[in-house]
Parts: sequence; C-alpha cells; structure tokens
Amino acid sequence: QVQLVESGGGLVQPGGSLKLSCAASGRIFGIDDMAWYRQAPGEQRELVASITSGLSINYADSAKDRFTISRDNAKNTVYLQMNSLKPEDTAVYYCHAGVRRRRWDVAGDYWGQGTQVTVSS
Repeated sequence: QVQLVESGGGLVQPGGSLKLSCAASGRIFGIDDMAWYRQAPGEQRELVASITSGLSINYADSAKDRFTISRDNAKNTVYLQMNSLKPEDTAVYYCHAGVRRRRWDVAGDYWGQGTQVTVSS
C-alpha cells in the first residue's frame, strides 16, 4: 500500500511563508505526476500546482508568482513553498501522486489526508 503524508501546515500571518512537504511511502517503483490541491470552506477542491516526472510545472493563477512546487525523487517527496500568503489561501492542502507500485503496474492515484493552512492576523 502507498501512503502520502503531508506536513508543514499551520498558522501564519498575511505576507508570511510556509513550506509544505508530502512524502510517499510503501511499495513504490516510481512516481509520475505529483500535485497540490486545496479546498477552502464552502469551496470546491482546486488544483494549486502540479509537477510531472519530467519536471513540467503548472500553477493556478492564484498561485503563480507566489508559490513554488518542487520534488525530490530520491526521497519520494514533493514540496510547495508558499510566499506572500493571503487570507484567501486559507484551506486544507492535499497532496496527490500517480504511483507505480511495481515495474509492470500502471500508475494509480493516491491522496494524502491533508494539512491545514490558516493565514490570519
């Protein structure tokens, strides 16, 4: 079984920074795309940023120029550096990854449990 565990969330003041981490563990042959999503109260879950195995990156308009997604394949980990945080960034942030458990497997979709980010004075 593959498990994704997020960390790094918390309370931060507007204009501050946080760095989220998501580590994959379990039976893993390789990881394809990795992404961060978020869901605010009363809102739909939305894609924040994604990064492919080839390091192609996409950002939501709200994240562009403020957030940076990166990955460390040796650690099976994806990061989200968040700068210039705004109250509207407050949400539960979820990690997603496409994971192959064995060489002959197709990639499956896996989600973390989420980590709360609160931006408030």
